[in-house]
Parts: sequence; structure tokens; C-alpha cells
Amino acid sequence: MKIHRAGDRPSQFPSSEYFTGAVRFDPVVAGDDPSPVKILSVTFEPGARTAWHTHPAGQTLHVVSGTGLAGSEGKPVQVLRPGDTVWFAPGERHWHGASPDCAMTHLAVQTSVDGKTADWMEHVTDGDYLSQRAE
Repeated sequence: MKIHRAGDRPSQFPSSEYFTGAVRFDPVVAGDDPSPVKILSVTFEPGARTAWHTHPAGQTLHVVSGTGLAGSEGKPVQVLRPGDTVWFAPGERHWHGASPDCAMTHLAVQTSVDGKTADWMEHVTDGDYLSQRAE
């Protein structure tokens, strides 16, 4: 048994190359051998979001608190609320983050493939972020 006590692992602040706004990662499962599964608690301040990206083995998000948004290429932006779970298929080009006026925290679950969990692309424009939302 291995227990990671609350506060034992410091928060991480990802590169602005891949995120817009203030974002914090708190590790839950690090994907230690032999498991390639990685789980992060990710907190986005209002207006913060990822850049466009894909995951080689897909990604599951589970919203814990706040209000979020998620976009998948060619589809309306979706509003996310606590208790919502989202699956992005392998290779699906997408982004996610907080709503413009409310922070959001989600658990991000992904599997490493050849040591890689994501392929990062360009930043999400304000136009894409603020586009018409599906409720």
C-alpha cells in the first residue's frame, strides 16, 4: 500500500504554451509503473482554458466543482457542471476550461502511450471560446 497524504505533493502550474489563464494541476495518480493511467485534479480560474489538443488513448473528464466549457472541433461548445463526465475519443481535437465568470475543477483521466498523454496545438481563440453554447 502506498498513501499520498494531502499536501505531500506540490501543485503544478502548467506552461502558458498549452493554457490560457490561471490553471493549477494537483496530481492524484501519477501513472507509476506498471500502470500508464494518469489522473490530475485540474483547476481553471474564470476564463482559463486549454489549447486545442488530442490524446492518443482518449481522455475522460469528471467535473467536481464550478462551471466549465468544452469544445470539440466542428461541434457546439458544451457547458459542464458538477457531476458531468466527458469522454474524448483518441485523436479527437478538443479543448476545455472554466466558464468566463466561474472557476471549474475537473479530474482528468488519461493513459500514457509511449510516454505521451497529449499532443498540443494552437491556443483556442476568444471566438471559439465564446461561440454559441449548447446547454
